[in-house]
Order: sequence, then C-alpha cells, then structure tokens
Amino acid sequence: MIEIRLSVDYDEYENGVRISQLIEQLTEKPNAANISVLTIGDWGQAYENGPEDAIESLIKHKHIFTGLSSVFLGDMESEECEVSWINQTNIAPLLEAYPNLRSVTVKGSTNLSFEPLQHAALQELKIICGGLPKSVIKQIAGSQLPELRRLELYLGVDNYGFDASLQEVLAVAKPELFPKLTYLGLKNSEIQDEIAIAIADSPIVDQLDTLDLSYGTLTDVGAEALITSERVKKLKHLDLNYHYMSEKMIERWKATGLSVDLSDEQDADEDDWRYPCITE
Repeated sequence: MIEIRLSVDYDEYENGVRISQLIEQLTEKPNAANISVLTIGDWGQAYENGPEDAIESLIKHKHIFTGLSSVFLGDMESEECEVSWINQTNIAPLLEAYPNLRSVTVKGSTNLSFEPLQHAALQELKIICGGLPKSVIKQIAGSQLPELRRLELYLGVDNYGFDASLQEVLAVAKPELFPKLTYLGLKNSEIQDEIAIAIADSPIVDQLDTLDLSYGTLTDVGAEALITSERVKKLKHLDLNYHYMSEKMIERWKATGLSVDLSDEQDADEDDWRYPCITE
C-alpha cells in the first residue's frame, strides 16, 4: 500500500505552484498505479479557492491511479486554514470517476456538495467541519451507498453553517438507508443532548458496533437516555469523548462495565455556555 500526501503552501502558491501540477508529477512515478491512499492538504489559499483544480486533475488521470481506494480532501491544520474557512466543491464527479474508492474524507463544508451521492463500493464517508449544512445532510439521506459501513459527520454549530433540524439529522440514521452500517458518528454537535435522546432507542443502534456521539455538548440530560437504553447496552463501543457530563454520571457509566470513552471532560463557562470541540 502506497500513501501519498500533496500540499501547496502559501509561498509555493504565490510563486505559481498549483496542486494539479503536483498531481501531474505524480502520474510520472513508476508506481503511480499502486497508490492506494491519497491525501490532499492545502491546494492553495483554501480560504478563497475550492479543490476543483485537484478534482479535475484526478479525474483526468483516473486511468493512471487505478489502485486508488482512499481520498482525503482538505487535510489542513488551523495554521494553514481554519476548518470553517475551507472552501469545498461538489465531490460527486470524483466519486463517479473512481468506482473502486472505499473511503472518502472531506474537511470543510463551505460550498460542499455531493450531487448526486451514489457509489457502489464506498465503505466510509467522513466529513469534518465546523458546521454541516442541511443541504449536504439531505444529500446523504437521499444517497445510494449500499456498501457503506462507516458514516462520520461533524455537525458543528449554526454560526458556521449547521442549519438542520433534529429530524433532518436523524434522516441519515435509518436502517434501510445503509443496511451494512456498523459505525455511526453524529458528533461535534451543539444539539448533542437532543441527538442522544432521539438515537438512544432508535432501531439503527441494533445494527451498530460503535455509536460515536463525541466532541459535542453532551450533558447528563442526553447521557441519561443513553445509559438507560437497552439498545445502547448491546453496543461494542460508545464514544462520548469530549463531553459535559457530571462526575456522578461518569461514575455511573464506569459502573456499567460497558466500553465507553469518557475522556476529555469539559466544564461549562461562567454563563453556562457549552461548545462543541471543533467550530472555528
């Protein structure tokens, strides 16, 4: 397995270097067909530009990157570009060009789209952002991804683009939508309690190995629904990392003997404000 990461820093971009040039250079490598994991970092001023250049180049050379199975678009640290500033684009043409993709990760949600979202082989879809628009959530809820095993969505806050209702979020958690799903992450949310209460007795939990409600504003209110759920007790793992639960609730979880990640306990500020882990 060959893993490659490409990125264009500020100085390179100012001097005329483009991400498509790096992809072109990659095609000249004798082992280009054996590249299985491709990570695209900064494609150059991502706070202004989307990754169209990278996607167009990858589509152009799909006959060369025949072994590609995993793509990450937007692997940037905050020093390069804050997550809420990263411009994205419609990712669907890339999925169509690479029918053997198994995993797609996207960071950033500005202008993000999956239209149409359909792929016969994709097993993992992960979107990291400070605010996931309901337009994208609806595209996922209306998708055709029969092999999807892992869905991980950073929902974020309304200040950075999250504008979905609870019911619109739950539309991606219907068993008939992704019958092979075993990992569901509805995380990094400012409505984590509401999600926890709704998902605790949802039929989707019956097919999961792991339920991930980490990075959000979960308190004892949402935790109570989870800890008393018979469905949740059957999970192999429950991820509640980064939370606002009380010490008493944490002790109750420990006493259950269940596999639960309770790390990174948070304290609300003096005005009782709670924040998801990733927003800006």
